[in-house]
Amino acid sequence: MLKNWGVAIFATAALTAVMTSGTAVGALAQPLPGTVSTEVRMKLERDARLSVTETVHVPDGKTVKRTVPLRLAVGNGLERQYQVTDAKVEGKGSATVDDDKFSATFEGGQATLTYTVVGAVAPVGDALEVRWQVAGGWDTELDKVAVTFSAPDSPTSVNCLAGPVGSSQPCTSADLADGKGVRAQEIKLGAGERVDVAIGLSAGVVPPNAVVVEQSGLAAAFALTPVSGAALGGLLVLLLGGVALLWYLRGRDAAALASEVRAVSVLVRDQAGRVAFASPDGVLPGQVGTVVDEHVDVVDVTATVIDLAVRNYLWIAEVRQEDGFSHDWQIVRRNPADDSLSGYERAVYEALLPQGVDAVTVSELRGRRIDLAQVRDRLYADVVEKRWFVRRPDAERSLFWWAGIVIAVLGLATTVVLALTIGNALFGLAVAVAGVALAFGARSMPARTKRGSELLEHVRGLRGYLHGVTPDDVPEADRELVFSRSLPYAVVLGETERWLATFGRQDLYWYGNASDFRRSFPAFLGALDGVLAQAGHLRSLRAPNP
Repeated sequence: MLKNWGVAIFATAALTAVMTSGTAVGALAQPLPGTVSTEVRMKLERDARLSVTETVHVPDGKTVKRTVPLRLAVGNGLERQYQVTDAKVEGKGSATVDDDKFSATFEGGQATLTYTVVGAVAPVGDALEVRWQVAGGWDTELDKVAVTFSAPDSPTSVNCLAGPVGSSQPCTSADLADGKGVRAQEIKLGAGERVDVAIGLSAGVVPPNAVVVEQSGLAAAFALTPVSGAALGGLLVLLLGGVALLWYLRGRDAAALASEVRAVSVLVRDQAGRVAFASPDGVLPGQVGTVVDEHVDVVDVTATVIDLAVRNYLWIAEVRQEDGFSHDWQIVRRNPADDSLSGYERAVYEALLPQGVDAVTVSELRGRRIDLAQVRDRLYADVVEKRWFVRRPDAERSLFWWAGIVIAVLGLATTVVLALTIGNALFGLAVAVAGVALAFGARSMPARTKRGSELLEHVRGLRGYLHGVTPDDVPEADRELVFSRSLPYAVVLGETERWLATFGRQDLYWYGNASDFRRSFPAFLGALDGVLAQAGHLRSLRAPNP
């Protein structure tokens, strides 16, 4: 036991002797094979220049680089500027200096970098502080960083920080070396991390030469100070709160209380006692899609075409093309458009069969490229006339989209002007962000009226009917008409497949020549959707989900 204590005391004494000798740092920084390490020796001259010598050990065949910023933000829109002069590398490597950074590259072997730093000495209260980033900006891990510092007078304190930039992690070791200088060491410094040493000196040892100026360029223009941060936060809250308030006042549907929404029966009996389909609030298939998703889509027009056929204005027949294999469909005028049709239905009818044309095939429509702009405009106007919307949904979206774009552009312009003049460019950027938020929120601005909200609830009931009704719920004599009248609503609500599987049949009064209606009808819908999408006036999306 005593023998072991004696060995420990002897080892401690020997280590202390080595550390206090002039070769201590060199001994601690001996590199391990295959690793990168550096020894940094700093000497503060009497004129306050800091002379630095870095001995870098790099494995053979490897190239490493170090980049040190010469402008460091110190808060409140200020930055500290350093100047590096007389930089050179002895051995394999090179060094470059510009106004903003200092870089050095080292190749395999040992190289010595020397340079002089101006601006490292700053007054701190009644004392001085020498600060320099002795290791930082390396593009590789360092096995060891060993540091020594000497000055015309003994240092009074040392603070050594290591790790990621901005962290307060202390170095592996740092001390005043018996009051004659400073020693510090860091083991395993990660790539991109730094060793930052601040050394205290008595006042008057050397003249201070630190340069602290207001930040310039983009960094200054976008600097976030406590005052500007608080003001910016308040502005963002005000702007985004305004967007939210605007949505609350203009983009929120008028509430329809559940107690006020009267349940509507879809299957009713007529005066003759027959079971018939009756849409809620008399809503037409194309109107359903527009009320649900606030857009006029291709499927809304397709469903309208089916509804016109079901109501005996059109007749649809499957035909074979000349090759005998390809399928086509012919749309035939059965009855002329009359006053029973709404404005958008008449526009659909005339787009398919203009004056003087009594029949047309889908392939012919594809080559004709029909114009659906009038269909879109009349359908938007129709949902306003029915009092489901206060304003046209497309006009409402367009108004707020353009308002958002204008605000965003003005915000960006303000950002540029502020960056080039008085600074605080973040205020302009905040305005731009609010404009972008308004532009993206424009899609939510169309608001349904109370009546529109009630219709939306009825449409959900209609979807439930399409999901739940069975053939047993409808007398056999009435099934063809109920199936046909319901089919356009199944198309616009995306329930076609289920509806065909439940009620599909081959012989219908409005659809001819189909050997297999369940196969032929979806193909017709796909072909007609493709033709209508070519017009470019409508969204080509799947059916809406209320």
